[in-house]
Amino acid sequence: MEELKSDSRKSVQQLLASWQRRFDKKLSLLRDLENKQSFDRQYKEHPASLVAGIDEAGRGPLAGPVVTAAVILPEDCSAFIGLDDSKIIAKAKRNELALLIKQQATSWSVHIQPPEAIDRLNIFQATKQSMEAAANNLSTPPDIVLADAMKLTLSMTSEAIIKGDAKSLCIAAASILAKTGRDDLMDEYAEMYPQYGFSKHAGYGTKDHLAALEAHGPCPIHRASFEPVKSMGERP
Repeated sequence: MEELKSDSRKSVQQLLASWQRRFDKKLSLLRDLENKQSFDRQYKEHPASLVAGIDEAGRGPLAGPVVTAAVILPEDCSAFIGLDDSKIIAKAKRNELALLIKQQATSWSVHIQPPEAIDRLNIFQATKQSMEAAANNLSTPPDIVLADAMKLTLSMTSEAIIKGDAKSLCIAAASILAKTGRDDLMDEYAEMYPQYGFSKHAGYGTKDHLAALEAHGPCPIHRASFEPVKSMGERP
C-alpha cells in the first residue's frame, strides 16, 4: 500500500482512495461493535452471565400493534458488524440482520401487543407488559435484562437504558427484530385493508393516512384511544 501511495497514475490513486474509504468504514464499524459489546459486558456479574436486550416498535402509530423483542446474543458477535439501532438501518439490511440474529442468537423472542390491549391498558402499560412477556418467553433465561428506556418488573435483574438501541448490541438486535416483525405485520394488514396504505406508513399519522381515515373511517386495527381515531369514534 505504501508503494501505491507513491504511484503517480491517477487511476491508481483513485483506486487507493476508494480502498481507503472502505477500510476506514470497516474499522469504524468494528469499533462501534466493540463499544456496544463492551457496554453489555459491564452488566455481567461473571463472564458466563447472559444479558438480554429488549426493545419495541410501534408506540406512536395510530394503527396496528406494538411489537417487542428480546435477544440474548452469543459471546462471539463478530458476524454482527453493522448492527445498530433499527431506525438508522435501511430496510434490506434490517431484514438481513434479522435473519442473522434468529440464526445465531443464544435465544430470542417476539411479542405482539394488539390494538385492543393498547386501548385497554394505555400505550405505556401495554408496551411494558409486552416487553416483560418477551423477556419471559426467552427459551434460555437471562441473568440480566437491558430494556430500552423502560423499567420492567421481572424475576431477574433489569435495567432501563436511555437510548439503549444506540449503546447496547443486544438492545440493537432486539430493535431489529421488533421493527422487522412489525413491518411484516403491517404489510399483511395492508393487504387486508388496502384503502389505508399501511405498507407505506406502517400506521403512523402521515398526511396520506389521515386523509384515508377521513375518507373511510377507522378499521379494526386502528387504536380507538388515539386521536384523531378517538374523536372519529365519538361522531354521531
